[in-house]
Amino acid sequence: SEHDRATGIEFHRYGSHLFHTSNRRVWDFIRRFSSFNHYRHRVFSRFRGRTYTVPINLMTINQFFGRDLSPTEAQEFIRQQAMAGNIASPLNLEDKAISLIGRPLYEAFFKGYTQKQWETEPRSLPADIIGRLPVRFSRNDFYFSDLYEGLPIDGYAAIFRRMLDHPLIGIATSCDFFDLRRDIGPRCPVVYTGPVDRYFEFKCGALGWRTLDFEIERLAVDDFQGAAVVNYPEPDVRYTRIHEFKHLHPERRHAGGTLIMREYSRFAGREDEPYYPIGRAEDKLRYEQYRALADREPNVIFGGRLGTYRYLDMHQAIGAALHCFDTKVASRLSNGFVGRPAAE
Repeated sequence: SEHDRATGIEFHRYGSHLFHTSNRRVWDFIRRFSSFNHYRHRVFSRFRGRTYTVPINLMTINQFFGRDLSPTEAQEFIRQQAMAGNIASPLNLEDKAISLIGRPLYEAFFKGYTQKQWETEPRSLPADIIGRLPVRFSRNDFYFSDLYEGLPIDGYAAIFRRMLDHPLIGIATSCDFFDLRRDIGPRCPVVYTGPVDRYFEFKCGALGWRTLDFEIERLAVDDFQGAAVVNYPEPDVRYTRIHEFKHLHPERRHAGGTLIMREYSRFAGREDEPYYPIGRAEDKLRYEQYRALADREPNVIFGGRLGTYRYLDMHQAIGAALHCFDTKVASRLSNGFVGRPAAE
């Protein structure tokens, strides 16, 4: 996170990051470095000139279909919508979605959004990508349902500054790990969180990654869209969503003006910064080859989205790191210094 000089608004360079977890250990750990506000995330979706709440809930269903259904009536109504698709054995993402929520809701809120996110026709994507689409038959429009949720009062950058503020921690920036790896050598344990295929010089082939482009605009209005995130699922709108960061911190006050960020999704080339794994069947097979190589790599721990080729939210990444410390790092420590693993 960083502060925009023109507006004074703190924004997230890589799009809105919402902290939420039901893991008490993760929640207690992150709060060692910052207190959190009480922000609860809501997302809205613009379709044909109207704004709806998502995930799909009772209000979305009634607004979209022009009904006034009770929760029980809405559940039966969606079941009938799904049955009307007449899809007994879904073979792709589109079939699976229609079999769960029916064609009208799928085409309004998911088809175009999926096309833009993946640059692939939904009928060409595997059915298991979506699992179950979230549908609530209540008026609960909160995006997450975890026990703990909020944004760090002083921003994410402050968390990292506090984590790194220790006499035993040195920091080197503006350098490339691959220029230094031979100097580091196997004597020093390394936690590598870059792309796993890049680490092994693509010897098993390149994995599939998605990347994002962001377009920032400063506007002379107090409030552009009334919410932190609004989705744009229609295929003729190039961006997938718009972020308006001032809504993430309702406890702060900004004197006029706002900052918005449009988000665009595309395939990542080798020169792009990868954001998250695609995970096609061929990617999964290729990653298994890389994982076998990683398991044999001396003194290197592969972590994070890029190092383990997994889509991880922040709380999952922290949980994985804490588990990694317990299982792979703690045994190497002796009086605060890194030594050989106990098994050695």
